[in-house]
Amino acid sequence: MWDLYIKNGQDFILVFGLVNQQSFQDIKPMRDQIMRMKRYEKVPVILVGNKVDLESEQEVSSIEGRAFAEEWGCPFMETSAKSKTTGARTLCRNREADELCCSA
Repeated sequence: MWDLYIKNGQDFILVFGLVNQQSFQDIKPMRDQIMRMKRYEKVPVILVGNKVDLESEQEVSSIEGRAFAEEWGCPFMETSAKSKTTGARTLCRNREADELCCSA
């Protein structure tokens, strides 16, 4: 089923829990699979760390999230679904903007 989502997807938001190091580590193989299946030089991807409201429980730092995003050439943002907050601008669909793409 995951392969079908990737095949039919045109842009991707990869979300991990800031309070769960394993969820952060699981993002890399997902991103690699997307790049491998899409076979494009650039695929629109945004990396999102969720649960920013649980600061005292965080296992993944902003620095780690930004480093992954910088390595992949894509934006990084931290959010809280619970408190409905985000530290970044509102997402909009713009496939022409390089800042929404990850390099292969």
